[in-house]
Amino acid sequence: MNNSLDFTPEHFEKLLNKTSELVLHQHDNMEEKKAYHYFAQAEVESWFDEGLPEESLAPERVLDLFKEKVMDTATNNLGPYMYAYVMAGGSQMSLLAEKLTATINQNVGKWHLGPAVSEIEKRVVQWAGELTTFGKNSGGVMVSGGSAANLAGLTVARNIFFEKLKIREKGLFGIKAFTVYASTEVHGCIDKSMEELGIGTDQLRKVAVNDDFTIDLDALKEAIEKDKADGFTPFCVVGTAGTVNTGAIDDLTALAEIAKEHELWFHIDGAYGGLPACLDSIQKEYKGIELADSLALDFHKWMYQTFEAGCLLVNDFSILQRTYYKRASYLDTKLEDQGRTNFNEYYFQLTRNAKAVKVWMSLKTYGMQKLRTMIQKDIDLTHYLADKVDKADDFDLKSTSYLAVACFRFTNRLTDETAIEELNRKLIPALERDGRVFITGTTINNQFVIRACLINHRMHEGTVDYLVKVIREVGLSLC
Repeated sequence: MNNSLDFTPEHFEKLLNKTSELVLHQHDNMEEKKAYHYFAQAEVESWFDEGLPEESLAPERVLDLFKEKVMDTATNNLGPYMYAYVMAGGSQMSLLAEKLTATINQNVGKWHLGPAVSEIEKRVVQWAGELTTFGKNSGGVMVSGGSAANLAGLTVARNIFFEKLKIREKGLFGIKAFTVYASTEVHGCIDKSMEELGIGTDQLRKVAVNDDFTIDLDALKEAIEKDKADGFTPFCVVGTAGTVNTGAIDDLTALAEIAKEHELWFHIDGAYGGLPACLDSIQKEYKGIELADSLALDFHKWMYQTFEAGCLLVNDFSILQRTYYKRASYLDTKLEDQGRTNFNEYYFQLTRNAKAVKVWMSLKTYGMQKLRTMIQKDIDLTHYLADKVDKADDFDLKSTSYLAVACFRFTNRLTDETAIEELNRKLIPALERDGRVFITGTTINNQFVIRACLINHRMHEGTVDYLVKVIREVGLSLC
C-alpha cells in the first residue's frame, strides 16, 4: 500500500514523458497556430463546473483534460502573433528552469532553506543593476512582477522617508498629508500602490505630459511648489522608463535633479522599459537612471522569462531591511552564520519561490550578447511596423518610440473622426473573435487607437506583415 502521494518510479517517468510531449506540442508549428481561441465566458465556466472531487482520477486522464481544456484553448502568448499588453512569450530555457525549480521546491525566505538559490538571487539582482546601469553594487529582491516591484519601491520610499516619524510603528496617524508625483501616463499600479499604502490617490499628482508623452518638467515643479504652499509634504517623484501606452522615457536626469532639489525620494518604474537600457543604441535615453533611489524591473518582459519574474532594485540594500525586518522567535538567526542573507528580512513575503533561478539559467545559456540582439530586433521590428503603417493610405500612425510600442488606427481611408473611432472600437473585439492575431487598444490624446507591443523573440518581418494583413481584412469586413 502506498502511504504517500508519490507514484511508482516507473509511473512517474511515464507521466514526465507525457508532460514533455505536451510541452513539445505547444511549441510545435507556432506560426500556424491562432493567437486567440474565442469562447463565450459561460462556456469556459461550464468546463470546470463540478463539485469538489472526492474520488481519484487517473493522472493520465487529468493530463488529457488539461491538454483539451487548457492548453489547446490557451491564449497563445508563446507565439509570434501576440501584440496585446506586454506579453513576451517566455523562452525554452526559462520553461526548463521552472520545471527544475519546482522539482527542488525551495523556499527563498531563509538562506538555509535554499542556500544556492538565495545566492543566485543575490547575483541576478547584481546583474540587473549592472546591465541597466543603475549600479553594479546595488541591492534588491525578486518579486512577482512590475506591480509588486512598484508597490515595494513606494513602500521603501514611505518607510525610509518618514523613518524619523516612526511610521512603521505609528502608521499615518497624525502625519501631514504627503504627496507623490508622476506623469499622466504612469502605470495604474502606482494608483493601486497609493491605495494599499494608505496614502490615497487624492495625494497622487498626475502631471501633464509633453507631445512625446514624457512628463512636463515645468508642470512638475509648479505642482511641487503649490503643494508646499498648500501645506502638503511632497515626498516622492516617480519617473517612467518606458510607459506602457507609448514607450515614452521620461527625462530621468532632470527628474533626479528636481527630486534632489526638493529632498524627495526618486523612484523609477522601469517594469516595461528599464531593461533595454542595456542597449548601446538607446542607452543615452536612460541617462540619470543611476541617480534613482529605487527601480522596478520585469524580467518576464525583455528578458523573455516565463511568468513571474519581477525585481526591485535599491541603491542601498540595507534600506530593504530597515523597511521590512520584523523579529520573530521562529526566524531567529543568532545560531546561524551571520554572513547569510535571509530574504524574509528584506521583503514582505516569508515563503518565496526561486524566481531568480530561471533568470540565472537563461543568462548563462543565452548570454547578454544574444539577449541584446533579441531586444534590439524587437525594437527594430516595431519601427518596421510603424513605417509600414505610416506609408499605408488606409492606416494612421499615432505614436512610436525608442522601445517596442506603436499606436495606430485603421481608417479605411475614412475622413470623419467619429466614423474612424467607431470602426476601431469595433475592430478590437472583431479581431479577438477572428483569433489569428491578438491585439488590444488604448487611448492617447483622447483618441482610441490600436496598440501593438512587439516583445517576442519569435517575431520577424513576416509576422508583422501578417498582423497588418489580418487587421486590414477584418477591418474591411466591418465596413
